[in-house]
Amino acid sequence: MDHFLYNEGVLHAEDVSVAEIAAEVGTPFYLYSTATLLRHFTLFDEALGSMPHLVCYAMKAASNQAILRTLADAGAGMDVVSGGEYARAKAVGVPSERIVFSGVGKTHQEIHDALTGGLRQFNVESEPEMEAISEVASSLGMEAPVTIRVNPDVDARTHAKIATGKSENKFGIPISRAREVYAMAAALPGIRVIGIDVHIGSQLTDLAPFEAAYKKVADLTEMLRSEGHDIQRLDLGGGLGIPYTRSNEAPPLPTDYGALIERTVGHLGCEIEIEPGRLIAGNAGILVTRVIYVKSGEDRNFLILDAAMNDLIRPAMYEAHHDIIPIVEATPGAEPATYDVVGPVCESGDTFAKGRHMPEVAAGDLVAFRSAGAYGAVMSSEYNTRPLIPEVMVHGHQFAVIRARPTFDEIINRDTIPQWL
Repeated sequence: MDHFLYNEGVLHAEDVSVAEIAAEVGTPFYLYSTATLLRHFTLFDEALGSMPHLVCYAMKAASNQAILRTLADAGAGMDVVSGGEYARAKAVGVPSERIVFSGVGKTHQEIHDALTGGLRQFNVESEPEMEAISEVASSLGMEAPVTIRVNPDVDARTHAKIATGKSENKFGIPISRAREVYAMAAALPGIRVIGIDVHIGSQLTDLAPFEAAYKKVADLTEMLRSEGHDIQRLDLGGGLGIPYTRSNEAPPLPTDYGALIERTVGHLGCEIEIEPGRLIAGNAGILVTRVIYVKSGEDRNFLILDAAMNDLIRPAMYEAHHDIIPIVEATPGAEPATYDVVGPVCESGDTFAKGRHMPEVAAGDLVAFRSAGAYGAVMSSEYNTRPLIPEVMVHGHQFAVIRARPTFDEIINRDTIPQWL
């Protein structure tokens, strides 16, 4: 469920007309619903309510400070994967004890900054990283709390580019080597092992891979405890999918996911952490764009929009589907049209959809890409010197621009021409 609904024939975000926002802000732009963000966070929080837990929002999905502040104020922790994301979390006032630092390539500087700034834990991905954390923590006279990410070799049955839990993926250590690596961690100075971390991928629409991974984590917990390791915390990652099309079968609900967690690892008495990103932010955002032209081709019609692959790269990168709807509701019973929906970038890859059946629209009309809140704005670029598009947030009857569109001068003036030119 989201809060983007038609009201008197015009799409609204909560209580604000999307057409009115477009008239003031210009197109294209991203638009987020506060109510949807909070509802999805609350669903996860309540799903784990019977267990000690922390829901850490995976910032990589959408990291605008307004989104982070909204979720942090509701009690969310943050899962960060870079020094920049750590700085964003701190900038909006997320308490240090609610920040988890993940990622396979943490630098010495990032480790230093997180230790001196404070964090809940590092999710460690390799032995070299463990040694680096030990070195930095020891030089500071500190002890770094860590979980070790194990790779359970479980097929998440998702897109190959967002699967993370198979033996061929770059993430974590093989679960078969966990005893060896935990023993190494226990012997290193400046390291305090507090738990286990696992994450098998993104956009999962079936609970079976989670169950297989979590059963392995439960067995590992008992084995490590028998060898003297104080396993207090299980970080179970994120990855629960969202429905990108209204016609698809809905993915499992957070309540089902929470019940699975309790069934597989609840008996261990560990504090549970999960790191949802897509399910919190995905359906909380849309991309609003305007039709520039409707072009008749030899055997198809092209819908040419003012949004492009640099604004929303998911279709080009992942062959991802987004429902595309008109801002002015189609007349009931009107015949749909068929379009290849494309942007203005000079690449054939700048294609959002092929042969898409949708309500007929004309040049100048506004349309919206649904489920664009996650991995939309954060993956955008200024390719073709196209400005990063605005981000807008709605709260009831109010809306605010939370990232402005830069001018061409602002973009160009970031360059520096060397003195010999």
